[in-house]
Amino acid sequence: MAAVAQPPPSLPLARLRLAPRGAVALRVDGAWWPRSRSLLTELPPLIGALPEEWGKIVGVTVNAQMWAEAPGRILVGHHVVRLRRESVRGRRYTVSLLAPDQGRRDLLVVPPELAAADAEYLMSAVASYGP
Repeated sequence: MAAVAQPPPSLPLARLRLAPRGAVALRVDGAWWPRSRSLLTELPPLIGALPEEWGKIVGVTVNAQMWAEAPGRILVGHHVVRLRRESVRGRRYTVSLLAPDQGRRDLLVVPPELAAADAEYLMSAVASYGP
């Protein structure tokens, strides 16, 4: 009997809500609720879920206190993304995404262990914030 090739398991979809773009400058561009504190696991689905107009993400800055150790760069899709970990206290719950010619976008990071109802509330509040 011949073995049937199975497609590789797909990555879970990123739990992401983006704030509407408008005339008002926002402090965050959306909210992201990762399933774990592993950047190697969580960043590829996040970057893959971002709108095309955000451009190709080449750099990500996270707070070192919130995330497990990670290398200085990872391969996402077919390009390298540089990871920068910093210890800025006031930015613990954000992730900054950098794309050439598009600038920086910041997402509120909802802690993975937060209860679903609370996480959904936070994400909806960010997504409904508009001009």
